Amino acid sequence: MDDTLAGSDLAAAAYPYLTADQRAVLEAADRYARQELYPLARRMDEEEWWPQEAFARLGAEGYLGITVPQTYGGAGLDLLSAGLVAEAFSRWNHALGLSWIAHDNLCVHNLYRNGSEEQRRRHLPDLCNGRKIGALALTEPGAGSDALGSMRTSARRAGDHYVLNGTKMFITNGPIADVLLTYAKTDTGLGAHGVSAFIVEPQTCPGVRVAQKLTKMGFRGSQTGELVFDDCHVPLENRLGAENGGIGILMTGLDLERAAIASICLGIAERALQLSVEYAKSRRQFGRPIADFEMIQAKLADMFVGIETMRGLIYRVLAVAESVGAQQGGRGAIHAQSAASVLYAAEAMARVLGDAVQIHGGGGYIWESEINRLYRSIKLLEIGAGTSEIRRLIIARELLGTTDPQ
Repeated sequence: MDDTLAGSDLAAAAYPYLTADQRAVLEAADRYARQELYPLARRMDEEEWWPQEAFARLGAEGYLGITVPQTYGGAGLDLLSAGLVAEAFSRWNHALGLSWIAHDNLCVHNLYRNGSEEQRRRHLPDLCNGRKIGALALTEPGAGSDALGSMRTSARRAGDHYVLNGTKMFITNGPIADVLLTYAKTDTGLGAHGVSAFIVEPQTCPGVRVAQKLTKMGFRGSQTGELVFDDCHVPLENRLGAENGGIGILMTGLDLERAAIASICLGIAERALQLSVEYAKSRRQFGRPIADFEMIQAKLADMFVGIETMRGLIYRVLAVAESVGAQQGGRGAIHAQSAASVLYAAEAMARVLGDAVQIHGGGGYIWESEINRLYRSIKLLEIGAGTSEIRRLIIARELLGTTDPQ
């Protein structure tokens, strides 16, 4: 690795945006990911393999529960610091970075922000030390962009527990999760306002099973599956928040999820630029390194501009999101800003990866190459957590003051 912006000191480009403590978080996470997570990436992609000890090791190193206070076993840091960890992890192993986000942001952060004191003390320590893995169970086979309106999973109260029935699809960490933050309809007559959130533990809540593990084009190794709830009994004390109060938890969680997953795009794009600079210097054609050709230089320059623009927006939105209350999302500036952050990041990443594969030529088209592995990650970030189309609708409707789909 060299000393250029695309070399081992790539993180230095971020320094003007960050405090000394945040820089230290980014540098430490980058070192850890390069040494411990990068060696796992190729096998994860080739075999859809999951390293069983990964989360226990992350917990031991203090990389779980980033935004959870130390009282509950977390690191007690801010959302921007969590985004920096996601960025660094995704540079070196974006599949594991996605699973980390699903655990630490979608599940753990939501549980901390919305859980009762008893729920926090019961669940957070094991989630923060890696003994348990978390996931968010929202999307259903017939309910993607219309996750609330088309939700069919139901929760019927029966004495001291709820009975859940339904199916959840495309659930990141679903096949390996010990704690599922699950949304279900508790009052079908109230539409989106009749949804409740539940903490479902497969080992102690009978009736939930993994119907299938899904094989993906990209982010392979990050375990994704279909979950079936068949008369799943969930104790009353596992309801998160009030009955029919899930919409506030969900909408705020989606805003913070969008702000966080944009960091994955940044990490992937940074690694693609690094690989492209190295390749352009070493690949020779017509007796010269292709880095000497102005068309290649133009592509590298465009990639850098996209990354730096992406970085500024992502970091700013994560900093703003820190002040959003537990159920204050789904409307206003943060709703539009988080949608804008991941919309721009996903599409900028696609442009960066397109240029990166072009620079690598035929080698970039080969499945086994690292740049090909990165390229296959593009579409998920344009689909997950609300498609690019939904993100544009959110922004436009906030500008126009009209009702937004979610």
